[in-house]
Amino acid sequence: MKKLIVIMLCFGFSALNVVQAQTDQDVIKSIYNNSLTQGKSYDWLNYLSNQIGGRLSGSVNAQQAVEWTKEEMEKLGFDKVWLQPVMVPKWVRGGKEYAYIESSSGKSTTVNICALGSSVATPSLGIKAPVVEVKTFDDLARIGKDSIAGKIVFFNRPMNPKFIETFNAYSDANDQRTKGAREASKYGAVGVIVRSLNLRLDDFPHTGNMSYGDLPDNQKIPAAAISTNDAELLSTMLSLDKDLKFYFKQNCRQLDDVQSYNVVGQITGSEFPNEYIVVGGHLDSWDLADGSHDDGAGCMQSMDVLRLLKISGIKPKHSIRVVLFMNEENGLRGGTKYAELAKQNNEKHIFALESDSGGFTPRGFSFDCTDEQFEKIIAWKPLFKPYLIHYFEQGHSGADVGRLKNGTTVLAGLSPDSQRYFDYHHAANDTFDAVDKRELELGAATMASMVYLIDKYGTN
Repeated sequence: MKKLIVIMLCFGFSALNVVQAQTDQDVIKSIYNNSLTQGKSYDWLNYLSNQIGGRLSGSVNAQQAVEWTKEEMEKLGFDKVWLQPVMVPKWVRGGKEYAYIESSSGKSTTVNICALGSSVATPSLGIKAPVVEVKTFDDLARIGKDSIAGKIVFFNRPMNPKFIETFNAYSDANDQRTKGAREASKYGAVGVIVRSLNLRLDDFPHTGNMSYGDLPDNQKIPAAAISTNDAELLSTMLSLDKDLKFYFKQNCRQLDDVQSYNVVGQITGSEFPNEYIVVGGHLDSWDLADGSHDDGAGCMQSMDVLRLLKISGIKPKHSIRVVLFMNEENGLRGGTKYAELAKQNNEKHIFALESDSGGFTPRGFSFDCTDEQFEKIIAWKPLFKPYLIHYFEQGHSGADVGRLKNGTTVLAGLSPDSQRYFDYHHAANDTFDAVDKRELELGAATMASMVYLIDKYGTN
């Protein structure tokens, strides 16, 4: 008899697990169905990109984006929507940059450049000087100050195509953009030209932020990105003519910090209202385009996560917030301010998910968490298999949510297919037409499904 009872209990628990798993499958299926048939992220992105446009921190467009997203969240009927003040840097590009290569015979060829974010301007008449081509900072030391002083340093290290994960290729090449001017200045260079961080050959220069570190103002030199096609051209011409010169002019300025805002919307939890789940992206973008992939896509997906939970009939146990961070691109002030206020207000965040890798087909997630937390999360992986979501790894989460790292909060980043991302990243072709509706909506559903599971089962 006892044996029969044990068997029946085991069968009961097994059946309960099957029912529970089936329930989660049904809910997640509903989320995907709702996103693919009545998603809002693509329509919202259309408005953000084509009616507002590029949203450089401190700009009029950035403020318009703040006001519009707040209004949209209020229309969705969230329990609370508010603006979180944050002071942000205001760097302006000024008039369009101009550059050419001049051979020793006097013939000139125009090339495509753009100023790097936070760079100083050239003198009003521009800079024309001989060029020294390098690939690494070690090359600067090897060549020496006598051969660099008074010249323009050309950093020409391509992103390594051998990396399958293109963000690794980006990280591997990024120091020449972020620190190139600082390092070249130490050797007396008068300017820096950096090969765009892009895996393909095209005519689009890719901007991005750079830093002078603690260099005094009189040692700061102008820095610009050159398109990959023109980087190849400059390198080839240098191999044939060491005496050629490069001319460039840019008109950028760094102004005083200005007031801006993070935009926050919340659905209050039914059981744990003082425990928070965050989903978000950064509302600012560079100014060369409308920033559809970086990061209009992530912001609109994040807004739709909360809407999808509502229309799928899910009543969260924890309070869920969408946070549209300001100033990720050239300062991370928004993410830093949110984390500071969360600590100041003694808020307990159990999970924070960021989408800042483009609106491409979702492949999974990268989690910054303990091994024990990851073991719990990876058990949900089979629930995502029908949607071809296979990537669950421990690693980087996101720049903004990363500010919430404290050893207990699980941080995560949506991981879309990355192969095309750097074709558009920080360039003039990062426009709405480069985003696929279905891919964007699959990403929103994937994020909403993970938030649903975290809310239901917790992280510990």
